[in-house]
Amino acid sequence: MNINVVTLIGRVGNDPDIKYFESGSVKCKLTLAVNRRTREGEQTDWFNLELWGKTAQVAGDYVRKGKQIAVKGSLKFDTWSDRATGANRSTPVILVEQLELLGSKRDPEADMLDSNPDSFQ
Repeated sequence: MNINVVTLIGRVGNDPDIKYFESGSVKCKLTLAVNRRTREGEQTDWFNLELWGKTAQVAGDYVRKGKQIAVKGSLKFDTWSDRATGANRSTPVILVEQLELLGSKRDPEADMLDSNPDSFQ
């Protein structure tokens, strides 16, 4: 059995970077700050997110820097060859399948939106 599931709740670190392709596909890139408790207090971990299709469109329409979101997806690694050294490089990316907008009642845009009807609450 293989399992590759990542669930994160955090705050968006930048406005969405949306790309539209001639094929009609939509891709969105975001960063997500997630606080992790340590013995010394809290530490912030940063995650690169990649969203496609309807989920990417929802992110482009409703997500902004500082917004609290929940995501569920899988871990993948983007790999490339460094132009200067020729060394192989990689970076972890969360391939988001579900996106949920979160927030407090004081936040008028905090309506719960789920780009996937199978919510993971």
